[in-house]
Amino acid sequence: MMGAHHAASGAAVWLALTTTFDVDLTPVVRVFPAVPEHITLGMGLMDVSPAGVVAGALVAAGAALVPDADHRHATIAHSLPPLSNMMCIQVGRLSGGHRHGTHSILGLAVFVAIAALAGMWRVELTDFGTIYPGAGILAVLLASFAAKSLKIIPDTMRKFPWVLGLAVGAFVTFFAPQEPYWFPMTMALGVATHIVGDMLTTGGCNLLWPLRIRPPRFLRKVPLVKKFWRPSGNIALPILGNAGSVREWLLLVPLSGYVIWAIADAVFS
Repeated sequence: MMGAHHAASGAAVWLALTTTFDVDLTPVVRVFPAVPEHITLGMGLMDVSPAGVVAGALVAAGAALVPDADHRHATIAHSLPPLSNMMCIQVGRLSGGHRHGTHSILGLAVFVAIAALAGMWRVELTDFGTIYPGAGILAVLLASFAAKSLKIIPDTMRKFPWVLGLAVGAFVTFFAPQEPYWFPMTMALGVATHIVGDMLTTGGCNLLWPLRIRPPRFLRKVPLVKKFWRPSGNIALPILGNAGSVREWLLLVPLSGYVIWAIADAVFS
């Protein structure tokens, strides 16, 4: 799955959990009477301020790019040069290359643990209360990754991702939700969304890395087995076909529309 689509998916999952709004289907009902007059989108499970909705969406979008830190040519590698370039090279070496360690259950656990440790760093200010500098620092990176991938910032403004990232990081530091689980949960949602997205393409992922269970040779030529259980050991449910396919775009265009609509509803309603 393409980087921008990963980011949009991560933001959509966050928004589905933190917002809820009704869509009026009255014009459709006139043509199709069986359609309900309105539908409710989102679950609204967390009470988050409008600014928190936006900041959380950017953090989740950035978290949905984190598994691609194993690829030195991925969008994430060019988001905060030179820091992001050096980081991706080292992560790729440690994780065994692209779609290996960072695209597994172990990788998910490591990323969530990093987010949980960052969220545990709290500082009490006399006149302000509790702030979260660890989560804020990590949010700088995640928001910058998202801004680069979602094309919020033109490529000509190479340094500006730092500005947006620092703004989101400052908000998270001073106004993060009081629930201690929100930051690692956001990381988990983003990383898991990324892994699921890649499993829906033909390449698939090896969730059990560093273990690699390859299909027996006599099964590798069976069409159904070959499609879902790759010779490399990766597991795929290739509903979207190859990364960047028309099917992927057909899914992500309405999903991106949902992200824009949900953010606008949270901010302006």
